[in-house]
Amino acid sequence: MGMLALNRLVSLQSDRPRRQQGGVSGRRLTASRTGKRKGLPCQQDDDGDDSQAGKIRRTAIKELPEDILFRIHSLMPMREAARAACASRAFLHSWRYHPNLIFDKDTIGLEESVSGEKVHHKIDCILREHKGSLKTFKLDYAQMNGLDDFSYLDSWLQIALKPGLEELTFMLSASITYNFPCALLSDRVGISLQCLRLGLCVLHRTVELGPLRSLTRLYLCHLSITWNELERLLSNSLALELLDLTSCNEIKCLKLSSALQRLKGLHIFVCQSLRLIESKAPNLSSLYFRSGCCRLDFSLVETWQMKKLYLVQSNVIYDARTKLPPVLPNIETLYIESQREVVDAPMLPTKFLYLKHLTIILRLGPDGSGAYDYFSLVSFLDASPSLETLTLDVTQRRMVHESIFVDSQLRHMPGHHHGHLKSVKISGFSSAKCLIELTCYILKNTVSLECLTLDTICGHRCYDEGGDDWCVPMADPILMETPRTLSAIRTYIENKVPSTVKLTVLEPCNKCHGKRLERLLSLSRNVISI
Repeated sequence: MGMLALNRLVSLQSDRPRRQQGGVSGRRLTASRTGKRKGLPCQQDDDGDDSQAGKIRRTAIKELPEDILFRIHSLMPMREAARAACASRAFLHSWRYHPNLIFDKDTIGLEESVSGEKVHHKIDCILREHKGSLKTFKLDYAQMNGLDDFSYLDSWLQIALKPGLEELTFMLSASITYNFPCALLSDRVGISLQCLRLGLCVLHRTVELGPLRSLTRLYLCHLSITWNELERLLSNSLALELLDLTSCNEIKCLKLSSALQRLKGLHIFVCQSLRLIESKAPNLSSLYFRSGCCRLDFSLVETWQMKKLYLVQSNVIYDARTKLPPVLPNIETLYIESQREVVDAPMLPTKFLYLKHLTIILRLGPDGSGAYDYFSLVSFLDASPSLETLTLDVTQRRMVHESIFVDSQLRHMPGHHHGHLKSVKISGFSSAKCLIELTCYILKNTVSLECLTLDTICGHRCYDEGGDDWCVPMADPILMETPRTLSAIRTYIENKVPSTVKLTVLEPCNKCHGKRLERLLSLSRNVISI
């Protein structure tokens, strides 16, 4: 919308004397049940056949029934709704009843030359002129520098928190210390509120809370709140289905009670003080856990219904293989990411009987301490008879594994024939002997395999949908490894690929890496010649 549109809108809202009837009435709509459309969707050709459709009548926006006008306006995003209110008195009237007010960097169009005081004034005017109740109220200061005045906040919440509000986002800036008035939630919107996002504020007065009967999604980000205070909030939110905690560093433990019957998803992102997670929520089916310092104790989690698990912490590959099968009997999707593994995955008799999708990401540090034996991951394959997709991403700064060209004697392991595995992708593929051995094992023992993708780089590429227009940068030693990697694939893998399997080998992108690779190889040849 931008500050220009906001200025225009505020001036119109404060303009009490109405213009003459012949003034601006906004764009015109054409109402017709039949006839050929031309130009804009709201315009129609008035040269139609009178015998079929009769004479076409043009209807001004202001002549539409009020409920239809309000409905049209309510479906517009806030930016377009505000622009329509600037252009039409009819929409200016309905703007005061618009159900969704969103104030963030995009809708406000904040520029460096605009002072925080002016922004506060614009938001204050819009809220004070608003009539009726809201369905969505979003105030996001997180990306708007300089907006550190919270003198307006109490009055804005008094206006916004009215019966009927379904979604509240309240994200402040790091420079503000604001104690959120908990009592307003249950007193005003306890029946209607379905989604609550709070960030960069203080939430200590949860003792004032009453029941939040409809709250299903709760997101707390960089929030000052202790476990006892969060426990009171959760005890009043028994309809909760998703709990998302990000950098709530005062929480030392998390104990979810069996009263949370509807809780299905739990997301925890780097809560630095968290040391213990205990859950008795009977229907928890999805857990995303990115560790700060805490290690998840699976014995304290009721996991019978768990179907999806995402774990990011050190040594998680070993823990997942040794500890998960007995406590996650119904797991279907497993994502594990580790930056350090001390021990390789062991061969064990325990099984993931229902596991269908497995992703393993191992990001080795620059110190080269992680010469991990990728061939040991066969343990996961043999433990997962229902596996359909396998994604392996091995990121490293330099080649720390023994190359297949140093020792070409491949190890063999008694195999189990896999009848469901269809797709395998290995990113960061190199000439490491253990990677070649793992790939050959898959080709030999997977009768159902349809496609095998070997990507010589890690992460997204410049042509990936929804990504950036550049490939993830590669360290020089790994980029120089590419020719040997391609040679290893040709020598040890291509001749083992059945005709029913589609092999795709992805080389470094010529646009993003071609010139640097050519320069590195040229330097390498010069050094060798010297």
